[in-house]
Amino acid sequence: MKNRVYDNRELSWLKFNQRVLEEARDERNPLLERLLFQSIYSSNLDEFFMVRVGSLYDASLVDDSHKDNKSKMKPSEQLSAIYSRVRELISTEDESFKTIHKALEPKNIMHKSMKNLTIQELEFLEAYYAYEIKPFLNALVIDKRHPFPFLPNKSIYVAAKLSSKSGITLGIIGCSEKFERVIFLPRQDDSIAYILVEELIFHFTDKIFTGYKVEEKTLMRITRNADIDVDESFDRELDFRQNMSELINKRKRLCPVRLQLSKQISDPLQKELCTRLELSKKQVFVEKTPLDLSYVFTVFDKAADKKELFFEPQTPQLSRMIDESRPMIDQIDEGDLFLSYPYESIQSFIRLLNEAAKDESVVSIKMTLYRVAKNSKVIKALCAAAENGKEVCVLVELRARFDEENNIGWSKQLEEAGCRVMYGPKGLKVHSKLCLITRKTPDGVKYTTQIGTGNYNEKTAGLYTDLCLMTSNRDIAKDAVEVFRALSVGELVEKSDLLLVAPRCLQNRVLEMMDNEIAIAKAGGDGYVGAKLNSLTDKVIMDKLIECSQAGVKVELVIRGISCLVAGVEGVTENVRIRSIVGRYLEHSRIYIFGSGVRKSVYISSADYMTRNTTRRVEVAAPVLDAGIKKRILDIFETQMNDNVKARDMLPDGTYVRKPSAGVSVDAQSRFFAEAYANVPKPKPEPKPEPIPEQKTEPKPEQPAESPTVTPVTQPEQKPEDTPIVQTDIAEKTETPPAKKKSLWSRFIALFRRKSKS
Repeated sequence: MKNRVYDNRELSWLKFNQRVLEEARDERNPLLERLLFQSIYSSNLDEFFMVRVGSLYDASLVDDSHKDNKSKMKPSEQLSAIYSRVRELISTEDESFKTIHKALEPKNIMHKSMKNLTIQELEFLEAYYAYEIKPFLNALVIDKRHPFPFLPNKSIYVAAKLSSKSGITLGIIGCSEKFERVIFLPRQDDSIAYILVEELIFHFTDKIFTGYKVEEKTLMRITRNADIDVDESFDRELDFRQNMSELINKRKRLCPVRLQLSKQISDPLQKELCTRLELSKKQVFVEKTPLDLSYVFTVFDKAADKKELFFEPQTPQLSRMIDESRPMIDQIDEGDLFLSYPYESIQSFIRLLNEAAKDESVVSIKMTLYRVAKNSKVIKALCAAAENGKEVCVLVELRARFDEENNIGWSKQLEEAGCRVMYGPKGLKVHSKLCLITRKTPDGVKYTTQIGTGNYNEKTAGLYTDLCLMTSNRDIAKDAVEVFRALSVGELVEKSDLLLVAPRCLQNRVLEMMDNEIAIAKAGGDGYVGAKLNSLTDKVIMDKLIECSQAGVKVELVIRGISCLVAGVEGVTENVRIRSIVGRYLEHSRIYIFGSGVRKSVYISSADYMTRNTTRRVEVAAPVLDAGIKKRILDIFETQMNDNVKARDMLPDGTYVRKPSAGVSVDAQSRFFAEAYANVPKPKPEPKPEPIPEQKTEPKPEQPAESPTVTPVTQPEQKPEDTPIVQTDIAEKTETPPAKKKSLWSRFIALFRRKSKS
């Protein structure tokens, strides 16, 4: 009976991605936003195959007898279940894509096929192919003298079965190199029509292999394993950064784990491709949807003026807690400050770093970095602080998956600016979001500590929901000092007072607080455990949640992604309620709640209840001690528990259903943005000049009035990095570049357009 309360991690993740696909099918979302959700579903699945399927594939080769501790499935059994479920979802994916594009046609956005082109469009594409594609094509015929080539991860190819007098062979054409992916067709109005470059190359396959007859053809795309064990591959003669660079290159050549085809092909051709790529038939997936949907952003740029096809723009606002006219550190010294992204702007935290970089009393800035933005203002502030003589110590996590190359670059830039850069302990990623600013003041040493749930990334702070706490609490700072001390010498925090610090001081403390609620419930009190998480996979914590439920503790969980615990199972988890919110913004914040009424304690954390977070990473959770901030976080959680627009509730069979919308609709994300707009601090009125007392003077002869002199008042020019994010859009002036001589292709386009008009 108890096995019914556990779900397999990978299958639970596929349920999450299905909820993303549901957003693509939700007619309440604008059409191009639906297309974006479809693209996210596709890119999520790419990463899932690269990481999770890749890991399981390796495990199946090493020891296929090892079973998952929750579902009791062997690696090969999990792989078979994954392949089967992904195949089931393809029909939904294809139908969704078809429906969206059919609905876009009346909106004058058309993804055309080569079969329904006008004569003029076909002429244009023939010329485009001749000028822009044919000279750069890389086509291969596979034979004894031309071996099967290495096919890079996620690249698109045409695979063709070719026949000649010499027999049957295989032809391969690359479609991803050097080419613009989206080819927009010339239009005389504001409509948008396009095809994809691989569709054009596919059409002209017969002309590419001129000495052969093309018997059949398909577009194909492979996904390669990207799961590498950093510690097993460590070369002791290289430093850690050099090791990571070597591993990135190695990852690019790992084995394929999936083959996508654009159409069904004969068994012999499929077998040939599988043999060449060392794949089984189970790993082949036929999809009518384009094999790579990342091109949709190019279409979005082209359709930017069609506002009705996008969500209404929403801009992160200034926090009601923060006075823009006063230094951040002064305000934090007076009381804790709190930011809720993306509803409130990360710029207030950026301002804290910029002010600390210039503040003469600041001695040091210490920070952990996991993922940062492309043109990171955080990095700029840290570099400026180091250049101003501050001690800047930054832990850069080089093992942040798929951000390794970026972080290697950032670590070099920080070192060049004079920052001390360090890396995480062996075998552990540092995933905490912790910043510690130390000052030397006439009153002694003072600290400003920031703890967050999300990355120090300005871009994702506008897309992900996260929480940021800034405090001058000395006990929290004391624990933060210990975290950085341990990281700097390669140790782990063994004991902490207020902060929960994984891997030694988080899981055990969470379990203790749950035990306390169990004891209260058994004594007849109201035991309560709540949490907002990305994922739940830690079996130790899950078993404790089962114990909570069986003792009568009320358990409420908002879990966006994976949940290996099934809620509502009679006699086991009947007091557990689990719901998932998938909406416009990615739910990313983590909140822990223990106790009911006045006993409630609240934490914000970088850690999910996942084994990797609680036992194999350095993570930090912080208690929320300010009564006002605590109330606000509890309101956030309660609103999400009441969401009846974007939330789905888990049923006892592990499936998810939308909560029926009875009465007033509650869309948590929309409500939080509405509150952020309503709570924007109003500018303080200019102080009125004090009236000048009248003085008795002798009357003077009347003179003609002079025009008053007006002294112009100018605002100091703001540097780009200091510009607040809350502002109206102003078109930038651009200098006209010198005229360039038109290329042959440009002259052809101009001639084609003149011909079309005539």
